[in-house]
Amino acid sequence: MTDNIQEFATKARHTPTNKKLSDSQSDESRSLTEIMHRGIRKNGKFREKLTDYSHAFARGEKFDAMKAEMIIRDQFKEHYGETMNQMRLGLKERQENLPETAQKDAFEYARMIEPLIRDGDTMPFYRAYDYVGGALAEKLNITETGAKELMTMAYREIEGRELYDFGKALEKKFIVPEREAEQQAREVKREQTQSLKRT
Repeated sequence: MTDNIQEFATKARHTPTNKKLSDSQSDESRSLTEIMHRGIRKNGKFREKLTDYSHAFARGEKFDAMKAEMIIRDQFKEHYGETMNQMRLGLKERQENLPETAQKDAFEYARMIEPLIRDGDTMPFYRAYDYVGGALAEKLNITETGAKELMTMAYREIEGRELYDFGKALEKKFIVPEREAEQQAREVKREQTQSLKRT
């Protein structure tokens, strides 16, 4: 990852737009491209976020929000090899033309949620759902939102129940008792500390 960032920084510093930026402006705009990339991969959207971040980036600089947006767009294309819109459209197209195995994959990934909630360092449903959705999105090269919808539909169709309801029931069974035990332990410790202070 560090090598990729260094390579990007070196290449990006030689683009016409970036040659005119200070190091701090270059670093900041590069960080913003990563935020844009994350948002597109998550839900296939970038327009509002790009507008907001362009205004924030331009604040205190000698260029306006339009110029800031152009800088972010240029850096994005340099870093990811395509524009934000090309990336968005590519994800959308793959979502619309899923392979025949997509439903089977989605169901298998949905089933991975249970051990994440139940075993070891457990996590609540929303985190397990998010984690597994991200992994499926990566496998199918679609948005995380699309992958989550796919898991939900596949689970409903195959299991005949809602994935959300199943996940929340698991959370109630495995996470809630753990939280309650931790809270009880904290209360006992607090009472002991207060008791010691009184003596």
